Amino acid sequence: MSRKLDGKIALVTGATSGIGLAAAKRFAAEGATVYLTGRRQSELEAAVAAIVAAGGRATGVQADSSNLADLDRLYAQIQSEAGRLDVLYANAGGGGMLPLGAITEEQYEDTFNRNVKGVLFTVQKALPLLGRGASVILAGSTAGSMGTAAFSVYSASKAAVRNFARSWILDLKDRGIRINTLSPGPVRTPGLVELAGPDAAQQQGLVDYLASQVPLGRVGDPDEIAKAAVFLASDDSSFVNGIELFADGGMAQV
Repeated sequence: MSRKLDGKIALVTGATSGIGLAAAKRFAAEGATVYLTGRRQSELEAAVAAIVAAGGRATGVQADSSNLADLDRLYAQIQSEAGRLDVLYANAGGGGMLPLGAITEEQYEDTFNRNVKGVLFTVQKALPLLGRGASVILAGSTAGSMGTAAFSVYSASKAAVRNFARSWILDLKDRGIRINTLSPGPVRTPGLVELAGPDAAQQQGLVDYLASQVPLGRVGDPDEIAKAAVFLASDDSSFVNGIELFADGGMAQV
């Protein structure tokens, strides 16, 4: 029986943990040859090893998505080894919490470099490798369409990403490249729990609070987001373009 991504070349940025790693594992399990990026070499090697141990095909490339030289090196390697890119999941990003009145220039630049500049140039520099039928997935968030205390900089960056998808499908309408945004709600990842600091009790308190805000009554698992990413990456979504797919347990829908 054929798998949903058989024969496809996929790239997942920020794939050393959390949603990115789960997506890379799912893409490989569905038959794709997967390139993973991350900023930390040891975690990147562990992620690749886990995929290969499960029978998948994966290559790790150490890269910071907000560093244009790193992106050039990444795409040069993909061009040399694979010659094309069928699926791009621009997942790398992140951000911290500061309320208005305490926001710093450093926090603003770090968040927008990772979530806006990084996504912009990750996609733009991939264009020569993307052919007709390629799928681009942008990492959104429920925060991009909801108000969240002490999270305005991150939320604004994700609102920008949402509009990238709307605008870029017009820029690329003659090329047959689909671009969609995948917006998770709260998902138990290292990046989420670390927002509460290093204390385990505080981390669990944050998770419990977020679960209480979700109509399903729990936070998500990274693999649940990865399954949605497989849909957007595959030909199952061949007429889906420019949408924001919420995988949020209903959080942003009420």
